[in-house]
Amino acid sequence: MQKERAPKREIFGWAMFDFANSSYTTVIVTVVYAIVFPQIIVGDAPEYRMGNLLWSIGLSLSYVIVVATAPILGAIMDFSASKKKFLFASYLFTILLTAALFFVRPGDVWLGVTLLVLSNYGFAAGESFAGAFLPDLGPPEDLGKISGFAWGIGYFGGLVSTALVLALIEPGGGPTNPDNPSLPFIGPVTAAFFLLAGIPTFLLLKERGTAQTLPAGETMFKIGFHRLFATLKEIGDFRDLTIFLASLFFSQAGLYVVISFAFIYGAQVIHWSAGAMAMMFIITQFTAAGGAILFRLLQDRIGSIRTYMMTLVLWIVAVALIYGTNDLTVWINETFAKDYKAESVFLFIGCLAGLGLGATQSAGRAIVGIFSPESKSGEFFGFWGQSSKLSAIVGVLGTGLLQNMIGLQKAILFTVVLFILGMIVSFYVNEARGRKMAAEHEGE
Repeated sequence: MQKERAPKREIFGWAMFDFANSSYTTVIVTVVYAIVFPQIIVGDAPEYRMGNLLWSIGLSLSYVIVVATAPILGAIMDFSASKKKFLFASYLFTILLTAALFFVRPGDVWLGVTLLVLSNYGFAAGESFAGAFLPDLGPPEDLGKISGFAWGIGYFGGLVSTALVLALIEPGGGPTNPDNPSLPFIGPVTAAFFLLAGIPTFLLLKERGTAQTLPAGETMFKIGFHRLFATLKEIGDFRDLTIFLASLFFSQAGLYVVISFAFIYGAQVIHWSAGAMAMMFIITQFTAAGGAILFRLLQDRIGSIRTYMMTLVLWIVAVALIYGTNDLTVWINETFAKDYKAESVFLFIGCLAGLGLGATQSAGRAIVGIFSPESKSGEFFGFWGQSSKLSAIVGVLGTGLLQNMIGLQKAILFTVVLFILGMIVSFYVNEARGRKMAAEHEGE
């Protein structure tokens, strides 16, 4: 029987969580606090190598906790039909810990790392919980469109929330001025945006599925482990999902490096101005939203896996250009008798990176949804969360260690290797077979 698409209001409610939680990943992880932490909280000028390393360690530790907990929590959600409760708990947890960044001052390194670890864990766990709703929202052929719509809205959430924060801190000298009196309010403003923007999700999104009765003598965690082990025994039936998660491991590792270090790279390698930083933020949000929407249309025409592979080609080109920005600027100026600054060329490259950012994330989540039976969506999106966070540990911590040894500019080439590996593995994914297996296991 063909699954019906969920009502538009429910799809909008689900997408609004992407709008809301983008405030955290954009303000805290990518644009603002990613600069404040190494340069102000740690402050080991001139290259900030220890600050960058601690930043990568903090993010990686949060992902370790996600890896350890996501699949078992997903299994419990499926058994108890409580995805919405888990999502709400992660939402409140992230908001409270993000607001607590108010208490972090220059020199409070370990308090800053602790709050980063905990708040990013809440965000990353919530990302998996929200993703588990995707298979409920429509038939497989619609999931790419629904995922792309949500990612597109999400980037506008990041745009609005970060604009509010930048407007708050700019009068005091921006994120690199240690005497800026507005810096402590970065966390609370981000938390408030997340709180308010997330309300439609919990008003409109429905909990589907039926909670099963807990047998006598059992606990939810024991049930969760039993379901998880049962799924692991069946994993051979989901060959294409397994292979795709391996591909996603490498591509997501590269994406997490870009998300975590792009604006740090602009500040420390390109030495851009505050105006260029603001322009890059605007460009990447609009192009990422456009990429999510554009490539979702391609998914309908050429298939999800081919679309995903195209985004990886885009990333390989973009990162190579990022590494060579300064040399490319010199060549352009000498060849065409121009006087461009490196930050201007970097902004152009940011357009390519932005397209890839929205497209790869949207396509990846949609493919996991297509390959997941609805009855196991919590578990499989737990595996998705586990795979992506394991990749984040490899990418972010690997780049942090490399930049501490050879500098950030050379370390960024690590992402090219990751994207190439992701592409090679994706050649072994059979989309038609993956869809068939998901359909055959539906309702188990």
